[in-house]
Amino acid sequence: MFDEDELETIRESAADWETERRDPVLDAYGERQDRFATVSNLEVDRLYTPDNLEDTDFEEDIGFPGEPPYTRGVYPTMHRGRSWTMRQFAGFGTAEETNERFHYLIDEGQTGLSTAFDMPTLMGIDSDHKMSRGEVGKEGVAVDTLRDMEILFDGIDLGEVSTSFTINPSAAVIYAMYIALADQQGVPREEIRGTLQNDMLKEFIAQKEWVVPPEPSLRVVTDIIEFSAENTPKFKPVSISGYHIREAGSTAVEELAFTLADGMAYVEDCLDRGMDIDEFGPTLSFFFNSHNSFFEEIAKFRAARRIWGRVTEEWYDAESEAARKLKFHTQTAGQSLTAQQPLNNISRVTIQALAAVLGGTQSLHTNSYDEALALPSEEAVRVALRTQQIIAEESGAADIVDPMGGSFAVESLTNEVEEEAMEYIEEIKEMGDGSMKEGVLRGIQDGYFQREIQESAYEYQERVERGEETVVGVNKYEIEEDTEPELLQVDKETGRRQKDRLANVKDERDEEAVEDTLDALEEAVRNGDNVVPPIIDAVKAYATMGEIMGVFEDQFGSYQETLSVA
Repeated sequence: MFDEDELETIRESAADWETERRDPVLDAYGERQDRFATVSNLEVDRLYTPDNLEDTDFEEDIGFPGEPPYTRGVYPTMHRGRSWTMRQFAGFGTAEETNERFHYLIDEGQTGLSTAFDMPTLMGIDSDHKMSRGEVGKEGVAVDTLRDMEILFDGIDLGEVSTSFTINPSAAVIYAMYIALADQQGVPREEIRGTLQNDMLKEFIAQKEWVVPPEPSLRVVTDIIEFSAENTPKFKPVSISGYHIREAGSTAVEELAFTLADGMAYVEDCLDRGMDIDEFGPTLSFFFNSHNSFFEEIAKFRAARRIWGRVTEEWYDAESEAARKLKFHTQTAGQSLTAQQPLNNISRVTIQALAAVLGGTQSLHTNSYDEALALPSEEAVRVALRTQQIIAEESGAADIVDPMGGSFAVESLTNEVEEEAMEYIEEIKEMGDGSMKEGVLRGIQDGYFQREIQESAYEYQERVERGEETVVGVNKYEIEEDTEPELLQVDKETGRRQKDRLANVKDERDEEAVEDTLDALEEAVRNGDNVVPPIIDAVKAYATMGEIMGVFEDQFGSYQETLSVA
């Protein structure tokens, strides 16, 4: 960016500034602390100058928005053209209750729906299963059959709305239900829009929700990617998720590296199947966390785009720009929310959301201030949504494309995050003898990812306990008494009502048709055929979530994690 003569002049000026300006102030007053670092413990310098960007080439490393290497964004106009999708997470109780929340959010200006499911649904068991006792509708909406999906989207045109589904082991069933519902509504499959989280690799790494082992789980994910590329091209069949890796305690660099490694593993599995990256690549999406260290998070998002753009071209021969552009959803950091002085969380979420916007996110969920205590109340959800709307329409942050571009500090941090993330990525690839897919699977089996995350989480907690990391209201600025906000209460009758509906569906359905579709699914699993078409047939026959997932468990077996101690 600067020639050597210019850099030498800057270095001389910096040395003069240090001697004449900085050092006298440091001698007289010192600084607030001995060391300054991000939440991830990445040390930050006092001052950044062009000297920090000595090896940076503007065209190759920064460039312009909408052009390789995509550091500055995947679209030329970014948020000046259209705002990011405001996608608040919603789901609790029965389908009726969540449908009411959906309509409320749409009326309040939300531009995309995001669905949270309860634990039985996430784990692929029915509400009447003994392991579901006490969990039905508690941390998300209960969905057992297509009947629940019909109620969940009652009055909502699937051709007009984009819907995100936060679900993984049983993602294929929810995807099939959404397609079946679109068929009912007469919405062409090629017109439905949304995102299926469906990232099983990160489940084994961080979130720990699975039904079958890693290899068959990967196969089902690839089945969905393959089916979606051909049938629902506007729908994102997988959201490769760093969010949960960060929530488990990773650093920003680990979040970025492990997420992109997972994405590369999916790409390689699709390529192994004979798919064309220029066809399926544009359907892949990503999901990142936005934590408290403002500049580190912006740098992370910019580095993510640059790495993905280069790797897809250089390693996987992607020719189309659409396949090389990394698009992502962001959620503010749930891990950062505190039960103490919960209104402080509004400030945390605002800073995190602003970092996501300045980092170029395509959609955003802002956490509610009461989520450390319960599922979000209606008031808390409204405040979270208004936070996004104020950033979009009052702050001016969305009016300049990549306003952080060219910042000596942000460009330097972007380079540093990219370099450290690539070291991890190369290490994982080596573990697979040159195959990222095999490296990720081996890393899961050997506990590599778990150990790295455990160590980072432990080190962070130690810094908090030593007071090196300030958590306002927890280890500094505490108060003796705090008023607890009014919390959402899930109706105690939810479980009974849901089981009653499930029983009614079973009484009314054609049992022979259910058995036939489940047999067809079992045959597809055994033969290595794509499992999505028989699952669609099964949900249309009102087979239950548990019955469908039971076929996978019977055929593939279960999985037990290799425990790892850091």
